[in-house]
Amino acid sequence: MTSLFGIVDCNNFYASCERVFDPSLEGKPIVVLSNNDGCIIARSNEAKALGLQMGQPLFEARELIEQNQVQVFSSNYELYGDMSSRVVETLTRFSPNVEVYSIDESFLDLGDFYRTDLNAYAREIRDTVGQWLGLPVAVGVAPTKTLAKIANRISKKPEKADGVLVLTDGRHIEAALRRTEAGDVWGIGRRYAKKLAGYGVHTAWDLRNVTDAFAKKHLTVVGLRTVRELRGEACIELETVPPAKQNICTSRSFGTAITEVDGIAEALTTHVIRCATKLRRQKSKAGAMTVFAMTSRFAQEGEVYSNCRTVTFDTPTDSEPELIRHALKALREIYRPGFRYRKTGLLLLDLVPADSVQLSLLDTVDREKHAQLMQTLDGLRERFGHGTVKYATQGTEEKWKNKQEKLSPCYTTRLEDLIRAK
Repeated sequence: MTSLFGIVDCNNFYASCERVFDPSLEGKPIVVLSNNDGCIIARSNEAKALGLQMGQPLFEARELIEQNQVQVFSSNYELYGDMSSRVVETLTRFSPNVEVYSIDESFLDLGDFYRTDLNAYAREIRDTVGQWLGLPVAVGVAPTKTLAKIANRISKKPEKADGVLVLTDGRHIEAALRRTEAGDVWGIGRRYAKKLAGYGVHTAWDLRNVTDAFAKKHLTVVGLRTVRELRGEACIELETVPPAKQNICTSRSFGTAITEVDGIAEALTTHVIRCATKLRRQKSKAGAMTVFAMTSRFAQEGEVYSNCRTVTFDTPTDSEPELIRHALKALREIYRPGFRYRKTGLLLLDLVPADSVQLSLLDTVDREKHAQLMQTLDGLRERFGHGTVKYATQGTEEKWKNKQEKLSPCYTTRLEDLIRAK
């Protein structure tokens, strides 16, 4: 296990991605909206200073946005995902082992860099990402992942740190823990922070000094691991290979309400394809599926409806035609006419490794033929885009798609959206 961790966190990632390709946005307040342009899910520092809140509905913030000429964008996950991949590729130049923790955070193994000037090396990481990709990042370095998260958090605040903080000296670690609230420690959160406050534990330093018995009793084994990490004991390993998911879910709210089952089926088919693609990427197959459809939770009394249906397969599968057939059959069983549906989706369950599937004697599906078809489709989509090949049940109009009235171009993934120099 490494004895030194770094974490690189992209500042205001979604908003920063929008700025990269439009320099005129520099210094202006920016917000990025959720699916269907409903709520604020990302803010630039300028937007935060105006008092715009995370998760705030757009209609509530509209007056403040208009008064301060806040730049509003629909969420462009295709752009953000590609920029995230480019950040990770850049970070692999600084460490042989990188864990992608989230779309905007990655841990680095720096265990062999103790004899290096860590401050200079961390600044080189920050400057390289900034120069190559135009994204501002903060870098925290410490003997454990939990301490590295604290270093990263503090590095964003004082101007002296300038986005880089290395915590390897005991005195500096103590000072950092004393200025960090217990609720801000990675893995603690508000609920545990409130409970800890009742026992006089208010800061990360207080938490570091509780007994193992206290931590295990009040915070479970996971909390005990966090306490030991605060003491400098590396208990959380670097995960360079993400663990396989135990289930896979895809669902989206519709841009407009849908009343006909065929319209819902178009959306559900697209969700099945997304789930099946994720399933094959982690080399798994699903033994069961749950399909659901629902109206708005805020509809008037008598107009609210939701239902689901779980299907178990005789043989675990990752075949899109097979999954689509079962999903549409389940949808028609739960569909009730007369309702305005706002969301549908599915959950793949009972996942097993693709190379250890137990076949059924009654299986009538040509598994080899389906596997060849899936391999061909995956190749076409990877080369030409996910929408290159479609099933008839996906339709052509896609009226169910999310509202994205403020969507920026996909500058890095679509030829038609490439910036043109004049």
